[in-house]
Amino acid sequence: MKNFKSIFYLIITAAFLVLLSCCYEGFDNEPPAVPRGLHSITGDEEVMLIWYENTEPDLAGYRIYRSLTPSGYYYEIGQTNLDYFLDFGLLNGQTYYYAIVAFDYDGNESDLSYEIVYDTPRPEGYNEQIFDYYEYPDYSGWNFSAYSVVAYDHPMCDFFYGYDDINEVPYLYTGRSDTWIQDFGYTESLDEITYAPEYGWSTTGVVEAILGHTYIFWIWDNHFAKVRLSAIGPDYVIFDWAYQIDPGNPELVIGQ
Repeated sequence: MKNFKSIFYLIITAAFLVLLSCCYEGFDNEPPAVPRGLHSITGDEEVMLIWYENTEPDLAGYRIYRSLTPSGYYYEIGQTNLDYFLDFGLLNGQTYYYAIVAFDYDGNESDLSYEIVYDTPRPEGYNEQIFDYYEYPDYSGWNFSAYSVVAYDHPMCDFFYGYDDINEVPYLYTGRSDTWIQDFGYTESLDEITYAPEYGWSTTGVVEAILGHTYIFWIWDNHFAKVRLSAIGPDYVIFDWAYQIDPGNPELVIGQ
């Protein structure tokens, strides 16, 4: 009888060990790889974060962290199972720092992403219209800081439009001699221009207005801006614009 009990206990113990072994074999304690390629796209009161998707089959998603300083406290602002995240409701002109982690279904979490990613949202607008300063002087200029149409000779005019009837050529003019402009060439959208350049500025403050071209401005008060021309006529031009309200910050679209 005692031998039977001993055998019975041995069988139960062995079965328990097998079951325990199976459980441990099924438990994953390996964290996902650190997310790579994190970068940002600057918006108006928002920042779009994009990264390379992890390839682990048990990946559950990503946690998004944000800070106001590069070495400060990063707090969680959201989660997603996609390879992008929109952070909205932000303050234009404020620089934000970001990092992300990946996590799996067993609760394992990667280290923070290695890239130092920061972004400064800025205002933007679309389908604004100004007119030829010969014909409509009070509605020919644009002021970025006020987001409004002004007269070409207004002291806060950043640029204005004019049409040369003799040569039949449209032009953009800077409103002040200490505001610089550069034709950055044709772009598919306003967002193709990322940072304001260091060189290549017009020395005359005058450039030809060309449909589909994007123009960069270094304004007299050390702000950067850009416009893309979406329509041009002899007496008007229609454009999209973005303006960086953080002084001296050349970031216009994509953060590091």
